[in-house]
Amino acid sequence: MERTVGATDLADPQVYAAGIPHGVFAELRTRPGLTWNAIGGDISDGFWSVSRHRDVVEVSRDPETFSSAVGHIQIYDIDADALDARASMIDMDPPVHTRLRRLVSAAFTPRHVQSYAEAVRNRVRDSLDAFEAAGAGDWVAAVAKPIPIGVICDILGVPEQDHDYMIELSDHLVAGTSSEPLDPGAYGNTTDLRLLPFNSPAAHALNEYAHSLGEQRRRQPQDDLITKLIEAEVDGERLSDEEFANFFRLMIFAGNETTRSSMSHLALHLARFPEEFDRVRRDRSLIDSAVEEVIRYSSPILYFRRTATRDVVLAGTPVAKGERVVMWYAAANFDSDVFADAERFDVGRPTPPANVAFGGGGAHFCLGASLARLELSALLDEIVSRDWSVDVGEAEYVDSNFVNGIEHLTVSLR
Repeated sequence: MERTVGATDLADPQVYAAGIPHGVFAELRTRPGLTWNAIGGDISDGFWSVSRHRDVVEVSRDPETFSSAVGHIQIYDIDADALDARASMIDMDPPVHTRLRRLVSAAFTPRHVQSYAEAVRNRVRDSLDAFEAAGAGDWVAAVAKPIPIGVICDILGVPEQDHDYMIELSDHLVAGTSSEPLDPGAYGNTTDLRLLPFNSPAAHALNEYAHSLGEQRRRQPQDDLITKLIEAEVDGERLSDEEFANFFRLMIFAGNETTRSSMSHLALHLARFPEEFDRVRRDRSLIDSAVEEVIRYSSPILYFRRTATRDVVLAGTPVAKGERVVMWYAAANFDSDVFADAERFDVGRPTPPANVAFGGGGAHFCLGASLARLELSALLDEIVSRDWSVDVGEAEYVDSNFVNGIEHLTVSLR
């Protein structure tokens, strides 16, 4: 059967240099079935683009057919030995994924997350107080980066003095999906990059840090998530050093990067849609729906990939066993069949339907979704309480085909 091939290579990080390529995704959604993406123009090397909301949900909720463990969760393929070396919870399928997720899930339930509310609010206030005193600055560096990394580091038990280092390493992990990756020997790395997550030496640095902190907790346990992971057992066995390091790296990246990106985009939304935030000022009951709209509009993770474990038909398109299937969350979140007037920013947009920024449901639904919502709610509530109006400069987007992040954004208060 002849494949419908897309005109734009969505694997190219430059496609996202100005944010989500809405025109490209809109055109994909109008096509019947799925569209084949030829990587670098090579039709034999590619993946199926899943751009409609209902199809993303279908793939998300069928891990037996669309696997995270077979192949890889990012666009590119990796060797079998690299799969084993790099595997964290998001690279696994049930029941292994389920057992590992259970180790940390209690810390991220909606009820438990509320116990972090005061600490989150204090971090938000401190950041906004400093920004208000300055009157202007790089919003990403001053607000969007320190708040989520501070929160997840507090939960894990990472000392305050190391938070900036965690930000740096998280930044450099993402650089592995960019046009200009780091020097392979950065951070003293001697491991073959193909064996490291994101093909980044920053993963080596995070592993080394995790091992060091883990050793400290073995000698001196504390009331934190690191200690719980060190002492946890899966099927009667403690986590190996590699499993623990992979867990730590995932918590740092996932607990920081996506919330940071949404907070960065929030400043853009404040400047572009001031009348919508005036609605929130007048009616604080809109906070929750406004947060959902910020998350939908920001779509901080552009995609996740799955691999077909059998021949299957998806959206009327035959997908062969072993073929890559890429769920474009940034496309599905603007599907006009699901979201009325999808490109309009509406703080009162009803939910359901739910956006897929945290995934389309199923086993891999974002563990930290409740925590991200808490942090964004606190930030938005504090901003509208201060009655800020903002001007923004040109956003410098993260060079990545995976994260819809902002590297720098100048914000001025008026």
